[in-house]
Amino acid sequence: MLDGLYSLISLPLSLSLSLSLLSPLSLLSLSLFSLLSLSLISLSLSLSLFLPLSATATPAPGPCKATDMTKWDKLFSMLENSQMRENMLLQFSDDIIKVELGSLRGEMLRFVAQYGGACGVAVETAGRRMSMQMEARLRESMEHLRQDRSTDAGNSAGNSHQEKLLQQLLTAVRTQAIQFIKLENICLSNPEAKGENLQQEVASAEMLVAVVTELAKTRAVLELALKSAQQRHLPAGCETALLFPMRSRRIFSSVTPDLPLSLSSFTVCLWAKPVSVSNRTVLFSYGTKRNPYEIQLLLSGTRALFTVGGEAHLVEARGVVKGGGVWTHLCGAWSSEQGIASLWADGHRVAYTPGVAEGHMLPDGGSLQLGQEKNDGGVSGGSGGSGSQMPGFEGGFDAKLAFAGKMTGVNMWDRVLTEEEISQLALQDGEGCEQRGNVVGWGLTEIVPHGGAQFIN
Repeated sequence: MLDGLYSLISLPLSLSLSLSLLSPLSLLSLSLFSLLSLSLISLSLSLSLFLPLSATATPAPGPCKATDMTKWDKLFSMLENSQMRENMLLQFSDDIIKVELGSLRGEMLRFVAQYGGACGVAVETAGRRMSMQMEARLRESMEHLRQDRSTDAGNSAGNSHQEKLLQQLLTAVRTQAIQFIKLENICLSNPEAKGENLQQEVASAEMLVAVVTELAKTRAVLELALKSAQQRHLPAGCETALLFPMRSRRIFSSVTPDLPLSLSSFTVCLWAKPVSVSNRTVLFSYGTKRNPYEIQLLLSGTRALFTVGGEAHLVEARGVVKGGGVWTHLCGAWSSEQGIASLWADGHRVAYTPGVAEGHMLPDGGSLQLGQEKNDGGVSGGSGGSGSQMPGFEGGFDAKLAFAGKMTGVNMWDRVLTEEEISQLALQDGEGCEQRGNVVGWGLTEIVPHGGAQFIN
């Protein structure tokens, strides 16, 4: 019977030990199976010890007969066997746990060795790309700030603060790029440290995300600051502008030209920033009693209109007027020879029409206004400089035609300017206001505001 029990005990043990090289989950299952088997064997052995022995003793092979075992002997024997089985079970379970932990550790090491380097390189590559993009955008923003500061001295303090903040962010981005390069070198040179460096890379990536978030906030602040600066400063180096606060039949500006307007060719240019544009908004107008519409430069929605010698001679360009309080540079040029008329917006020729008032000569003695048009009444600025007020001023203008906004850089020449000259005048960051016309020169020719129009810096 003992031989049978020994074979029952050794069978699950040998089976479990032979299969201990399997995966941790398989080992766990086998350990539970072995423990259950041993428990069953222990129970069977205990029951067998308590069973009554045969009434007749088995004769000994020799001359001496063995005495029968008492109940106490059986009890002590059972306790010895139970203690032995308990020690065996504890030793077996301890071995199973050690094997499982060793297998799990080996699998984790293989995982880190296989995937740790790839994750590190991927994080480093993405971080380097992001840092390069952010550095380029930061440099571009700083360059815009320097240009804006050179054209708007009044906002130098605010721009300096924003530039310092951008410089700090740029330094942070460079630091992150250096850290990513170091991490990449460590991952490639020391494979055993890949698992530890993954945590450092994750922390660096989180820090980079924080920098990107802060950069987005700073970019929004910079856009507002730049927009505000652009709205306040004047284009083309101009130091003053005319403000037309609202549409009114009383608000306009009269101009006294430096030369008589008996012209066969001319070019008129100006900068305008309208608050709003109606169906017909007058920027520049010259007219006489006989013809109130000798020269007109108008806005209509997003269109720009230019007429010479009357409304029948019209040059039109669509989609050239910007909204949102943006400065627009407009020029109208005309020559009596062949009647060639052209319209320019922001330095580009947007309309060209031949046969406009061909052979016509502008008459002298009319009135020149900004922000309104000449009609039957009105104020005569006097191309001859008389400055006399004509009757009917109270009802001479129409509020629906009035310009509301800002105007600067109004100039007029007695010739057709070249494309290069007009392009230079239209540079918002240039010095176009220094190029003054010989008929009307901004800052030199007398311009008188009326009815609430005023000069501003």
